Amino acid sequence: MPAQMRRCRPLALASLIAGCLVAGPAAQDQPVFRAGSDTVRVFVTVTDRDGRLVTTLTQDQFEVRDEGKVQPITLFDNTPQPVRLIVMLDASGSMEGNLPLLRAAAEQLFVRLRPDDVARVGTFGKEVVISPVFTRDPAALRSALPDAIPPDTPTPLWRALDTAMDAFDEDDAASDVRPVILVLSDGKDSGPISFRERYVSQGEVIDRARGDNVMIYAIGMRSRGGRPMVPGIGAGGLRAAMLADLPDPGLARVAEETGGGYLEIRPSEDLAAAFARVADELHSQYLLGFAPPKRDGKAHDIDVKVSVRGLEPRARKSYVAPRDDR
Repeated sequence: MPAQMRRCRPLALASLIAGCLVAGPAAQDQPVFRAGSDTVRVFVTVTDRDGRLVTTLTQDQFEVRDEGKVQPITLFDNTPQPVRLIVMLDASGSMEGNLPLLRAAAEQLFVRLRPDDVARVGTFGKEVVISPVFTRDPAALRSALPDAIPPDTPTPLWRALDTAMDAFDEDDAASDVRPVILVLSDGKDSGPISFRERYVSQGEVIDRARGDNVMIYAIGMRSRGGRPMVPGIGAGGLRAAMLADLPDPGLARVAEETGGGYLEIRPSEDLAAAFARVADELHSQYLLGFAPPKRDGKAHDIDVKVSVRGLEPRARKSYVAPRDDR
């Protein structure tokens, strides 16, 4: 995954904001190639060394490999594609101090929705709750944001993402719909809080997203809860205290595997800019497609490359091939 969407080492958020300002919309005068319903659809984000979005590449500058073998590209489109977005917001107790930032940042995302985009807003804490319908009305989306966060609330992170994927099934009838989840969290998955709740693992989320063709973006934050953690005794206790306010490390992998991006926000950085970055990326991606070489119903690894030096493509790592039952 490119450095600009993953906090693997120190990186100034300024370069991300510059990427949003410098990159223009996807070129409209490139030819569009369409293919059949069995086409494997792959959305690709391309950035340069400075993290700026690159939107002017042509089909012949891409290469797609399935299990290491180059595949003919039968679908190419670099015009903005409609997005069906579910925004999942951590409403656990540790997010209490981040609530004003969260509400302001979400506003930046809502105003960047295009006329053909729709969204829903969900929260996860003691319960996982998602607004009832997809809409692009900012007022309706804003009304689904939390007004308060109770203390000592758990973080059912993976169950929240699983529930969000259920929400797509309720509304999506078209085979070419583009489902995307943007999740914001500052904590680690707390697992089920009662015997009635089904346990959902990080691996299950990745497997389901792969099968349902869901792209997941993730933003991790440091906690700003009202009560700081008291370090335990010794080096182990100090290390635990230092890691306690960090987001779940699995968020980065979920985003990487599904072709989304991961960004970790430090207390001094701008959450609104991170939300804006995600919106700009979603409308600046390339759509590539190829015919699956095997119709075996199995997971296949895929790899996307570009021929221009200094550019970095980011796309999902795998897909599930259709099964030929004939």
